[in-house]
Amino acid sequence: MNSVLDFLDFVSASPTAFHAAQQAAHRLEAAGFQRLDEHKAFELIPGGKYYLTRNRSAVLAFRLPKGALTHYQIVASHADSPCFKLKNTGESDAAGDCLRLNVEGYGGMIMSTWLDRPLSIAGRLLVRTPEGLASRLCDLDRDAVLIPNLPIHFNREVNKGYAFNAQVDMQPLCGGAGSRGLLLRELAESCGAAPEDVAGTDLFLYNRMPGTIWGAQDEFFSAPRIDDLQCAHASLLAFLSAPEPRGHADVYALFDNEEVGSGSKQGADSNLLSAALRRVSLAVGADPDAAIASSFMVSADNAHAVHPNHPEKYDDANRCRMNGGVVIKHNAAQKYTTDGASDAVFSEICRSAGVPVQHFFNRADVPGGSTLGHIANTHASMNSLDIGLAQLAMHSSYETAGTADPDFMIRALDAFYATDVQAEGDGDFRLA
Repeated sequence: MNSVLDFLDFVSASPTAFHAAQQAAHRLEAAGFQRLDEHKAFELIPGGKYYLTRNRSAVLAFRLPKGALTHYQIVASHADSPCFKLKNTGESDAAGDCLRLNVEGYGGMIMSTWLDRPLSIAGRLLVRTPEGLASRLCDLDRDAVLIPNLPIHFNREVNKGYAFNAQVDMQPLCGGAGSRGLLLRELAESCGAAPEDVAGTDLFLYNRMPGTIWGAQDEFFSAPRIDDLQCAHASLLAFLSAPEPRGHADVYALFDNEEVGSGSKQGADSNLLSAALRRVSLAVGADPDAAIASSFMVSADNAHAVHPNHPEKYDDANRCRMNGGVVIKHNAAQKYTTDGASDAVFSEICRSAGVPVQHFFNRADVPGGSTLGHIANTHASMNSLDIGLAQLAMHSSYETAGTADPDFMIRALDAFYATDVQAEGDGDFRLA
């Protein structure tokens, strides 16, 4: 249960990907990891612990072996979640002497879950300083805006299936007619800047409702942004507690922009991972191509628990449940990268660690989603698989998962980092 409580604290401190990356960086530095500047040459020593950030919203950390580097063992997750992003022209007048924020959707959220609940604003400001432009994180950290529903009297079909229009239905109310500019001023002042010095913004709405543990026996917990901060948090705890690696280097990867396709400089569809692995290899005298080809990546992004009200949506033989253990995700079209070899390797590691494993397949007549594993693998090709923890209401503004599962994930990833997964030939492995 302690890991669940720590996760809820992590979520509360991570309203955006920028803040999640900052939280990860703070924990890495507290554990003795040295920050690298991606714009400078890497100077590394055997046994060293290092991390870097890109765009302040993605993190890559690695722990080197004291001996020769043979390969990497990577756990990758993502920090972003579906939400609403403010446009640059952030305010607009509305009827009723009201002021609205002008927003657009980021990722595939369940829109109705954002209605009629207090929301706040957080993100990044680019601020003019005497030294140039400085990137500063900001957070109102209070109930500041709300997206009101239309009364059923004017929308009598709302309970029969209503298509919400992001431009019409989802624009949040932020104040009265005399409140123009006040929120931007408050955001600027929260990070020590004057509003006139703000040159650029990346600002997002977020749900401030605290996480909670509930159920007849406290079996469940609910919180915003469980997908995918749950895997980001569990993999970070496992990475920080991992023993000194033998031969391989441990890697923790936290990407941004998975919810919009990963196609950014800080996403999985970038050179962030491949370039860093190559530079690390060269800095310690290892063959970069051989090291990457011999590596193993776990793509950790949450999975679907069978919905108790809609079991017909799931494959009868491959339904996953909350508190049932780590979920290994499969897809014949390779939207998930798991194959027989990677499944066998990770399942064997979990079996040895006493961690229960479930398997998820979509119904054959239902197209599934995808995640960052198969995208990252096109840039740094290696054996890999996709895993997650079973949850309900994925992409809602408030999601639900099982309280036993975080410990299962941490134990599984602890065992993964502690095991030397040695690729011997094409498709053969030795687990030491």
